[in-house]
Amino acid sequence: MPLVLVLHGPNLHALGTREPDVYGTETLEDVDQSLHLLAKELGCEVECLQTNHEGVLLDALYRASSRAKGVLLNPGGLTHTSVALRDAIAAIPIPVVEVHLSNPHAREPFRRNSYVSPVARGVIQGFGGDSYRLGLRALAGWISREANA
Repeated sequence: MPLVLVLHGPNLHALGTREPDVYGTETLEDVDQSLHLLAKELGCEVECLQTNHEGVLLDALYRASSRAKGVLLNPGGLTHTSVALRDAIAAIPIPVVEVHLSNPHAREPFRRNSYVSPVARGVIQGFGGDSYRLGLRALAGWISREANA
C-alpha cells in the first residue's frame, strides 16, 4: 500500500485546547486516528509526525521522498516564514498537499502569504479537521491516477 506522510508543524500538538474558536475542539490524536481509518478506505497508509522544529520537518520531507508517495503538510506558522521549507518541498519528487484548519485569508493579513502554496500540489484550508481528510482524499486519488498512468 502506498504511504502518505502526514506532517503537523508548530503548535499543532495543542489542537483541541489552543484557540478552539479558530482551530476547533478536535485534538491532534483525533485527526490522526481519523486519517488512519480513512487511509484504509482509500487503499493507502499514513504515518503521522508532529514537531515544533523546522529542521525536523525538513529532514522528514527529504526522507519521505525515498519511501512515501506523497505528503500531507500543515506547516502551521512556518507557512508564512519559511523559505527553507518551501525549498525542501520544491526539491523532492513527490507531491505535497498543504492543509490548514482555519482559512488564513480570513485572518490577520500576515497569514495571507504562503511560501508553501506555490510549490504544493494543492491547498485545502478552512474546514477544520476535515481539511486533513479532504487533503488525504485528494492526494490518494492523485497517487492512484499516477500509478495507473
